[in-house]
Amino acid sequence: MVLRKISLYLLAFILLLFTGLPFLIMVNTSFKDQLEFMTSPWTLPESFSLENYLSLFRSDFFQYFFNSVVVTTISVVLVVILSAMASYPLARMKFKLNKPLFILFLVGMMIPIHTTLIPIFQLTQQLGLYDSIWALIGPYVAFALPVSIVIYTQFLQDLPKELEESAKIDGCGPFRLFWSILFPLLKPATATVAIYNFIHIWNEFVFALVLTNSPKNGTLPIGLREFYGEFSVNVPNMMAALTLASLPLLLVYFFAQEKIVQGLAAGSVKG
Repeated sequence: MVLRKISLYLLAFILLLFTGLPFLIMVNTSFKDQLEFMTSPWTLPESFSLENYLSLFRSDFFQYFFNSVVVTTISVVLVVILSAMASYPLARMKFKLNKPLFILFLVGMMIPIHTTLIPIFQLTQQLGLYDSIWALIGPYVAFALPVSIVIYTQFLQDLPKELEESAKIDGCGPFRLFWSILFPLLKPATATVAIYNFIHIWNEFVFALVLTNSPKNGTLPIGLREFYGEFSVNVPNMMAALTLASLPLLLVYFFAQEKIVQGLAAGSVKG
């Protein structure tokens, strides 16, 4: 038993080393200047300089950062609301197109999203949304819906039907039944959908590159290209930008991890 615990702790330490070491190197490099990085890339900085972080204030970095926050937040909220509502009839209501519609969403998960770049680009221009943050929200939400609906549908199917029957006896309508009784029990699914889509949308590059064309409307993946010169890259400056760009992901992940545990406890009434 003791040997098993030691083995598990050793495995956990090795995993922590592999996952945490790159992040520590990134943060460590962000406090160096270019010359010190080229001289000693693996050592601690001689003097912890904030110049790389201060230089971000003199660039368009925080405009890109703000755009990413707006696009990602709106997209994730819409995905959660729409996918949760769409999954309810698929999981709880019986009608002829139930299974075909569910299969259709499964097929939607298999479509390579970048094969749709040209028609989406043309549609965006026709709608007058090109080079705006609103041009990104539509594609992000649309391509996130299939997998999110599948996740919610699976969770809804596992909830006891007695909850609905009791609510209907008390005169609860379908809308209130879903949002007041069923949706709070879907916290594990909501946390999963939110984390998955937040990470994907926050890091998405190709649609942001194609559908925007100015620093005013670009997102962080586009803004990080500014740190690439024609013949060189300011690595410490890039690491400072990546450190700040990764902070929202870490905060959302740790916050949602706690919600997953709470949701599992809240949904443990099945029996």
